[in-house]
Amino acid sequence: MRVDEYFGQLSGLISGCPFIQLTQISFDQRGTHEGFVRGELTFIDASMLHLREFVDVEDVENGVDRLMYVYQYMNPQKELVFRYDNTGHHRELNLPTYPHHKHAGSEDNVVASAVPDLNDVLIEILGIIKV
Repeated sequence: MRVDEYFGQLSGLISGCPFIQLTQISFDQRGTHEGFVRGELTFIDASMLHLREFVDVEDVENGVDRLMYVYQYMNPQKELVFRYDNTGHHRELNLPTYPHHKHAGSEDNVVASAVPDLNDVLIEILGIIKV
């Protein structure tokens, strides 16, 4: 797959999501198969998702390689609900999914996590939003 095709998939996912009210997203193609995505999605309850991905989509049969990712979801009061990321910190916790982890409810509550994609995150947010 080419990275512009992946960007198209993300755009389609976002535009097809009925509980997203506002979208600010940028796509930066860094080669045929690598690219950077950065954006903010505002939901119908005024909560917000900040996202960043640096991806390599060359070997898509084995999945999109998210070399770097952050999905940070904030409630309407701008308080952290959760953040998924693969920053190489919290080694001291000996998480089985290191460096992949989730901050659940606060910066200090760090738990093991599989690598999510934007669709997974949007499904989780849908379960949280009260409309």
